[in-house]
Amino acid sequence: MMENRRMEAVLLVLILGQLATALEVPLDLPQPPTITQQSPKDHIIDPRENIRIHCEAKGNPHPSFSWTKDGIHFDTDSDSSVTMKQNHGTLEVDISRARAENYEGVYQCTARNSHGTAVSNNIVVRQSRSPLWSKDKIRPMVVQEGVSLVLPCRPPAGLPPPIIFWMDNNFQKLPQSKRVSQSLNGDLYFSNVLREDTRNDYICYARFTHTQTIQQKQPITVKVLNLDAINDTMAAFYNDTDLFSEAPADDRKPTFLTPSGPSSSMMVLRGHTLEMECIAEGLPTPDISWTKVSGDLPEQRVSFQHFNKTLLIKTVSESDAGEYRCTARNPLGSVHHTISVTVKAAPYWIIGPPKNLVLAPGEDGVLTCRASGIPKPTITWAMNGIPIENSPEDLSRKVEDDMIIFTGVQTGSSAVYQCNISNQYGYLLSNAFVNVLSESPRVLTPFNKIYQVIKNHQALLDCSSFGSPIPKIKWFKDASSSTLDGDPYILHSNGTLEIPVAQAQNSGKYICVASNFISNSENHVHLEVKEPTRILKQPEHRTVQRGRSVVFECTVKHDPSLIPTMTWLKDDGELPDDERFIVESDRLTITDVTEADAGMYTCIMNTTLDHDSATSKLTVVEAIPEKPDPPTDLELTDQKKRSVQLTWTPGDEHNSPIQQFLIEYQDSLHHRGHWHNLTSVPGTETTAHLKLSPYVHYNFRVLALNSVGYSHPSHPSRMYKTDPAAPDENPSDVHGFGTEHDNLVISWKPLSSLQSNGPGLHYEVSWRQKRPGMEWTTETVANNSKYIVSGTPTFVPYEIKVKAVNNYGAGPEPTVVVGFSGEDLPKAVPENVRAVVINSTLARVHWDPVPPHSVRGHLKGYKVYYWREHSLHKHHPDHTEKDILTFSGNHTHGMLPGLHPFSAYFFEIKAYNSKGEGPPSPKGRFKTPEGVPGPPASLVVTNQSHEALTLEWSPPIEHNGHITGYTLKYQPVNNSNELGPEEEMALPANETSVTLHNLKYSKRYKFVLNAKTNRGAGPTISQEAFTIMDEAVASRQVDIATQGWFIGLMCAIALLILILLIICFIQRNKGGKYPVKEKEDAHTDPEFQPMKDDDCTFVEYSDNEDHKPLKGSRTPSNGTVKRDDSDDSLVDYGEGGDGQFNEDGSFIGQYSGKSSCRDNTEGPESSEAPSPINAMNSLNSFV
Repeated sequence: MMENRRMEAVLLVLILGQLATALEVPLDLPQPPTITQQSPKDHIIDPRENIRIHCEAKGNPHPSFSWTKDGIHFDTDSDSSVTMKQNHGTLEVDISRARAENYEGVYQCTARNSHGTAVSNNIVVRQSRSPLWSKDKIRPMVVQEGVSLVLPCRPPAGLPPPIIFWMDNNFQKLPQSKRVSQSLNGDLYFSNVLREDTRNDYICYARFTHTQTIQQKQPITVKVLNLDAINDTMAAFYNDTDLFSEAPADDRKPTFLTPSGPSSSMMVLRGHTLEMECIAEGLPTPDISWTKVSGDLPEQRVSFQHFNKTLLIKTVSESDAGEYRCTARNPLGSVHHTISVTVKAAPYWIIGPPKNLVLAPGEDGVLTCRASGIPKPTITWAMNGIPIENSPEDLSRKVEDDMIIFTGVQTGSSAVYQCNISNQYGYLLSNAFVNVLSESPRVLTPFNKIYQVIKNHQALLDCSSFGSPIPKIKWFKDASSSTLDGDPYILHSNGTLEIPVAQAQNSGKYICVASNFISNSENHVHLEVKEPTRILKQPEHRTVQRGRSVVFECTVKHDPSLIPTMTWLKDDGELPDDERFIVESDRLTITDVTEADAGMYTCIMNTTLDHDSATSKLTVVEAIPEKPDPPTDLELTDQKKRSVQLTWTPGDEHNSPIQQFLIEYQDSLHHRGHWHNLTSVPGTETTAHLKLSPYVHYNFRVLALNSVGYSHPSHPSRMYKTDPAAPDENPSDVHGFGTEHDNLVISWKPLSSLQSNGPGLHYEVSWRQKRPGMEWTTETVANNSKYIVSGTPTFVPYEIKVKAVNNYGAGPEPTVVVGFSGEDLPKAVPENVRAVVINSTLARVHWDPVPPHSVRGHLKGYKVYYWREHSLHKHHPDHTEKDILTFSGNHTHGMLPGLHPFSAYFFEIKAYNSKGEGPPSPKGRFKTPEGVPGPPASLVVTNQSHEALTLEWSPPIEHNGHITGYTLKYQPVNNSNELGPEEEMALPANETSVTLHNLKYSKRYKFVLNAKTNRGAGPTISQEAFTIMDEAVASRQVDIATQGWFIGLMCAIALLILILLIICFIQRNKGGKYPVKEKEDAHTDPEFQPMKDDDCTFVEYSDNEDHKPLKGSRTPSNGTVKRDDSDDSLVDYGEGGDGQFNEDGSFIGQYSGKSSCRDNTEGPESSEAPSPINAMNSLNSFV
């Protein structure tokens, strides 16, 4: 009981405290200091400007100010460079007479008066820094085309950190893309380099925002070369070492440049921005995508930068913790990286900082300082800047964790309390005063203030007040003495009176009265409810022709006491400053309409309280344009052998200017009926000078084009024939290649009929071996585009040319091209094959290149065939297929991945060209060292007993070396799958079973086994099993349902229930009597009085209802109910007024359980008629 009263008292204190926080103490009343302005906790200053550290406060009396620096009193009077104005706490340091770094430190301001002391945050003052970059010369970077590259920036550490960007010598930002982008630390990443990345002015810049300075790093030179050029360039420096062939710049799947490894982790503070990046290299350039493994990305706060390589989440919350996965993907594959994000939190307010308390003598209150953080912060209290445990004892004050509870405060106990909440990531410091005053009420809202609202809108009448104790507010209207505290009024806790839907009858004078035990204060305000502004006639959509006038009407109704203002807008902007736009009180007129006038026009009627608007559309049209008519009167003039001038007369434009004319021609000699585009001229021209080809019968026609489309073609001109001539050009795309090892196929693209220039077109095909002293061989070919030369030596270069000839002569001298006769299989084998084993699964093979003349074709590369001879653990040969790795180009070594550890391998190498593979090299042989073994082949549990069992296993299928032993770990598992303490056993290599003793009976165990070689432990195999339950325990766990005593008890209970049901049924049919003397004494009317469901009170009744039928009962056919000899009934003994009968007449409401009302009102001493049904329910509950 005492605990309940204590909790009620605390709740009351909390409520009072919350009410007190709504008060703002007028400044003419005594009050402790309140900090009103202070510099930020981290105050970075510009060393070129005077230092200003803000601290201002209010209070009555006005507070005085003092400062500490690094925890020691800072004497501003003794430092001539420091000034502090009268009645102000802000410090100003004149750096013209002092060095700024001398004033770096941690400052705290104190404001005090006779009622208390307030303190500021700890203000850390640091001067901004923008150090210079090192001037060390940076060596040029020479890289192979296609490889990845990182250009480091590494700016000097500044305060605050600088903004990084990359530019060239011309101060132009370097272009970035998904291939080239800047990382979060400022480095420039290339997923793969191209030849165009070569330049000598990659410059990293750092901009220091506080000092507005920019620092520049020395330029970086990058040279991108192909593999041959790099080796030629760098050979002198690297002693002919094939430096770059280890990383061929072929197409490759992505790998991450940053971050490294398959996973990483990071921590971010709540409220900060989470920045994650993944930059990958690969060829083609990979695409980056992001997902959250443990949920969805927050769409409203997430953004992607640097071409999807950077994921930003703003205003981080605890829900953003989890795993994020970035994926880099190109056509050759993908790679993933998982970032595990942990969210911590500096302290933050849950319900806001503690509020000032104004209490009257004897009142109670509470200061609440409730905050959270990760990890959970600690809370300390101080009074007037002194730790509260060191402050004078006050019996009315009690500190309970994040609250200070005040009980019965007395005059003179005013003070300022400081709440400090901190963890390793930050702190919160808040001042809140307790001001003990006894003050009569005063209303702060201006007297006779007029409120104007629009009908059917919300009205809020203010009654801002102050007093101590807190005044109670009452509202009255006009001369009425009734308080306004019901529908349609709502009284808010701050004294504001709300009328949710104001009507005209709500207009009038309202009186607000603020009162406490000292006195009263009242104020008068006035409410005026105005009619709304409405547009009665909206402007209509209009379509007008250019040059006409248009009128938009906008008729408005408004409250006559409000001054309206009509405004017109075009396309949501102001009307053009044009005298053609005429604005009147209810209309807008536009004269001489142009196409620019088309758009949306809005009329807005504004009053001081509301507005209404309407919009209409203006469409400006003219005559509908059509396609132009075709040109006419085509004439040919200035006729020459290779040109002619064509003139024509344009047709009607049909309201759309002609944009161009298209001239087409028909060759009646070669392709009659087929028209071809020849040229086009602007729509302002009517003449075209046409260049023609020989041996063509020309007809010309012209088409006109406007905004609608092309016209029909004009009638053709008369025919114009050009004379034949020798060809002007030779066939193009001449090639020489072989389809067999002893032939040369010469092909070309033949001339068109227009290019032939005359009849009898044929070709002179000439060829010779490309070596000194060889003569040309020429053949004539007609109606074909290739010629095959047979009997050539294998893969020999030939010079080839093809000349066009017709009946009027030959074309110009053709260009000579070089082709090769057919290829044959390589005949030489790679020599000096050898292997270098890198590790247990990787080896590098080397070979000498085959002589070029033995390739007998274009060398495509080398193929390495390798296969496993046998495992060194078992020496019988393996029947494995050969693996093949292809190395394109003139390589002399390559890597063999995915090898089996502890195995012997054979390999052989073949050169190949377009024809196929050459003979194999001599077989090479190498052995791989030991690796970790595979998992044991099997693990089974046998011979289970109460406290022991046997584990049997098979050795690994893949030994990968000499098995040195096994490691067995086991631990119990409970029913919730939680693992118990782990036991570990080392087993020798020659054992394949072990028996475990001293295990717990009927317990599940998890067993994990792996094998070991000299290289380490291999993967595990696991198994779970139970020990056998103890027989004695099992014998005691007998199903209770099978016991004879239990069956007998159930039968007895069922028989008792049946007897009770029979008695109840007989008693109801007899109309059995119950003692009703107490009922008659309590009720003069025997009729049942029903109860309200909501408040458990009886409703009113009248005597004329005595003969109404019982609710839910059946009424006889004559409409009457015959009463029994006794006025008593089952209803009189019911739990409420809901008694009902079943369809067979049995009563079910009386004994169906207690009503909620009865449960709430009756105590343990309330009498109740015994209920057989209740007894049965009790038995059923027991069963």
